[in-house]
Amino acid sequence: MSAAERLGRDADAGEPEALHRPAVAGVLAAALVACLIAALVGVPRDGAHLPAVARQALEAAEPGWGIAEPVNEVVYGSRGFDTFGETFLLLAAVVSVTTLTRRREARSEHAGSQGEEEAGRRERDEIDPVAETDHTEATARIAEDDERPQSGAGNALTYPDREPLGSPAPEHAAGMSVVTRTAARTAAPILAVGGVYLAAEGYSPGGGFPAGAVLLGVVLLLWAGFGTQRMGPVVRQDPVEALELAGAVGIIAIEVLGLLIKGSVSANWLPLAHSPTTIFSGGVLQAFSGSELIEVSTGLTLTIFALLAMRHDWTPDEDEVEES
Repeated sequence: MSAAERLGRDADAGEPEALHRPAVAGVLAAALVACLIAALVGVPRDGAHLPAVARQALEAAEPGWGIAEPVNEVVYGSRGFDTFGETFLLLAAVVSVTTLTRRREARSEHAGSQGEEEAGRRERDEIDPVAETDHTEATARIAEDDERPQSGAGNALTYPDREPLGSPAPEHAAGMSVVTRTAARTAAPILAVGGVYLAAEGYSPGGGFPAGAVLLGVVLLLWAGFGTQRMGPVVRQDPVEALELAGAVGIIAIEVLGLLIKGSVSANWLPLAHSPTTIFSGGVLQAFSGSELIEVSTGLTLTIFALLAMRHDWTPDEDEVEES
């Protein structure tokens, strides 16, 4: 039987068979290898002359900014206004995501500690109590309560290693096993120090933008290991938003003061550019990078956790579409 006949038979059965084209894959792989070889051959050797743009960056970095890393000089100095624009594009994206994923505001008559969802369940039980003979509805409500996360720091179902072996589903654990939590607890301080180092040491490649992404990774690592119940009190929206605002205000102040004091946006108006290869090298570059660290880490944290906490779907369910 030919491949076309097999495909037609599977299509009639509702399960089409995927077609594999090794010849096409081989051509694409060969093209990728050729591009990599061409790129390696074109890499300048140690004795090659610097391109004009690289020479200009080196000449501006050490004498003008007291910084030995030309990449940081370009990102936060010569092209600092571009980084300024990119940062506030990120800020606009954060505002958009948090606005679209926001929860419904609690009504005044349901302002208790249980929240509107708990008040709605109480109202449902009062208006539509479950009859003893209605086993279907009772079973559905029990399953709904079982799927709700368990609360309380001392709850025996908080972590999977506290559940007895052979416990039936559903899984109630709000955090990972003791092995995962121990690994996360060990790795988080190391990664956090590495992220801060990227922003603090201006004479090495890095800066606040990648450092902020590293700190976000630390927060996500702890969230994956310990769950929302443990990380919720730490990653609260109001203080994180305040920190993000502080980072944004710091960036604006650095740029505007350069314009007012030196007559140019992103100008080095701090007298700290005379100590190369130290944490104080770079003048406003270090202050700019530190503000970027705060802005990017908090902005990304707000975005990710707003998506994780989203309580509604973007598209209706299939049965709702069919009914309409």
